[in-house]
Order: sequence, then C-alpha cells, then structure tokens
Amino acid sequence: MDDQRQHQIAVIGAGPAGLMAAEILSAAGMAVTVYDRMPSPGRKLLMAGRGGPNLTHSEAFETFATRYGAASERLRPILEAFSPAALVAWAEGLGEQTFTGSSGRIFPRTMKASPLLRAWLRRLGGQGVELRTRHDWLGWDDKGALTFRGPDGPVTVKPDATVLALGGASWAKLGSDGSWSVPLETRGVGIEPFQPSNCGFVADWSPLFRARFGGTPLKGIALRFEGQSARGDAVVTHYGIEGGAVYALSAALRDAIERDGKAVLEIDLRPDMTRSRLTDKLSRPAKGQSLATFLRKATHLPPVAVNLLREAGDLPSGGALAALIKGVPVTLTATQPIERAISTAGGVSLDAVDDDLMLRALPGVFAAGEMLDWEAPTGGYLLQASFATGVAAARGVLAWLAARKAID
Repeated sequence: MDDQRQHQIAVIGAGPAGLMAAEILSAAGMAVTVYDRMPSPGRKLLMAGRGGPNLTHSEAFETFATRYGAASERLRPILEAFSPAALVAWAEGLGEQTFTGSSGRIFPRTMKASPLLRAWLRRLGGQGVELRTRHDWLGWDDKGALTFRGPDGPVTVKPDATVLALGGASWAKLGSDGSWSVPLETRGVGIEPFQPSNCGFVADWSPLFRARFGGTPLKGIALRFEGQSARGDAVVTHYGIEGGAVYALSAALRDAIERDGKAVLEIDLRPDMTRSRLTDKLSRPAKGQSLATFLRKATHLPPVAVNLLREAGDLPSGGALAALIKGVPVTLTATQPIERAISTAGGVSLDAVDDDLMLRALPGVFAAGEMLDWEAPTGGYLLQASFATGVAAARGVLAWLAARKAID
C-alpha cells in the first residue's frame, strides 16, 4: 500500500465543497471518509438544481472575481486555481455536457443536478471514498478527537487532517443551520455573525397593491442602489420584493438597512428606452384613454409596473413621469428572515484561516464552502466558490501533510 494511504482524512459535509475536497484528496492517495448529518449527500445541490443547476458563469474573469464583494481579494487566487473553465471541464469529465444560457450562466445540458451528483458519487466510490450519513458533528472531545452523534450512538474519530465543509446557516432542513459555529468558537476560531444574503426585502405596499399583485413578476427591469446596478427580473411579493436582480444588490441593501433603517431602491421599468424617448412618447395626446391604458400603449408597461408607479404617489406627466419610470423609488425596511434566504454572509472569518484555508487556531483543520465568510449573488457564483474552496482546502491538506513529513 502506498505510504500516503496511511493518512486518514475526515471531510465533514457532503455538499459541493466537501465532496470536491474528498475527490482531490482521494485521488492523491488519501483514505477519505466523508461525514454528513443528513440521510443522503448533496441535498442543497439537488435543491439548487430544481430550476436548473447554475454551475458557474461565462463572464470575463476580471468581472467574475469582483462578484464576491469584500472577499474578492482573498478568493481571487482560489478562483484562479479552480476557475469557471476548470469547473466546466470537471463537469464534462463526469459526462455532463454544459451550455451557456443567454444570461451568460452555465448549466448542465440535462438541466438537472441529479445525474451530475450520481456520476460524481460513482467516481468518489471508485477512488475509495467512504460516505457516512446520519453523522451529526458535535466538535472535539478533550483528547482532540472528532465527535459525532451517529445512527447507532456516539462516534469518535481522530484523523490526520480534517476538512470542514458544513455550509451556511439558511437551509436547516437540508443540513445547513450554522450550529457548527459553537464548537469552533469554543476552540478560538473567529466567527462573523450570520446574515441573510440573496434574500427578499420588506416594502410597505398598499393593501390593494399587495392583494392584487403579490406574486407578480417584474420582467426586464434594472435596479440601482448606491452606485450599483443590476438587470434582470424580480417578483413583487406580499411582503415586498425578491428575485435575481434584487439578490445581486442584496448585500448593499442589507447593510444600508442595518446602518440607516431603510434603503431606497430605484427600479428602472424600461431600461431599454432612454428618458428622452420616454418623454417624447408620454408627451403625445392621450385621446381620452385612461392613464393605465395610455401608459400601456405608449410604454408597453404591464399593469404591475403601472401600479408600482402609483405606489410612489400621484403620477406626474411628461418628462417627470418619464423620470419616474426610469427610477421609481421603493423604500425597503427589512430583510426576510435568514431561514428564508438562499445563502448567508458571516461564518468563519477569513482572517481565521491562512492562505491554504487552514484554521489558524486549529492546525490540521481546514474550512471550505459557504461556512467561510464570503457572499455572492446567484448566477453561478455561489457554486463556483464552493467548488473552488473545496479544491483549495484539499490542496492545503496535502501541502500541510507534506510539510509535516519533511519535518519528521
């Protein structure tokens, strides 16, 4: 048996980051066991794949790397080492061909996550990875061994290295509830407070607007806030607004609400039409039409958009109405609760890990995936960073073991 096979590695968390770490480590000859609290692996990946698993994005890397906000500088070398192109090649190596959608997002051609996951688990099994489900990680005992609540009772394990890939805090039913933060804080690991990310926001709609338009999409709009912008779709909900375009600005909106108690989002209802062009169309005679009919015919605004204008107050005319269409203000006063968010900010502070993602307070323990304190909008960025940090943590384990062997 290869000498390296003697190294026993525990990977805790069977999501994209954990499984990717297991793949890299087992391919390098490590004996890898993956533990997960749920009955089956990859549950959040399968949930994300219900509408088509958006693996990554095709935009230029320089732009791609900026999508991670405050964490961009730390994540950049990790994303360069396992880039969107590398992720596509990896998926296709599992037999899952991909395609790029009109938005630049990259999907498997099957538009399903389950075939990809099945092929991946077959590869991992072929590489000797052992999967132990229904193992709830509790922390460490006083001898430094990992402790679990297993299906048949307590389990203790003392591996040569550990990769933690336990997810964020917004999907408790899929295994990600952030409870792992307690044993880490107890061991001196810096933890940033959890916050909702890629979430909906509360707006004080009138009862009539809420009743009539709750659940109605706003398509082909553009959003602006504090110098940032996003194009796409959103959905008017009974509580406020959500959707892809909103998620792209969610970090800035959330932080403004925390700071100021509110955030005023501007919605451009016709981003494909200039203000001057709109002014020209709105200056033509209405010829006895109702305002709603006139707006629909002159600007092709749907009823939800016309009534959103009314939510801003009495409607002006001409150039002032054109300006309102190009930037109707919506005051947001709160985020939706963290359990309703697609992802979370917060978790293991990036200052708490070294460049190889090893916890500074716990040598030999590495962290990967959404449990690290980074956030990004939907659109492939979440999965890309989860896969890439899994690769980085695994390579960190190999480098750390090699360094120890050299010293010994």
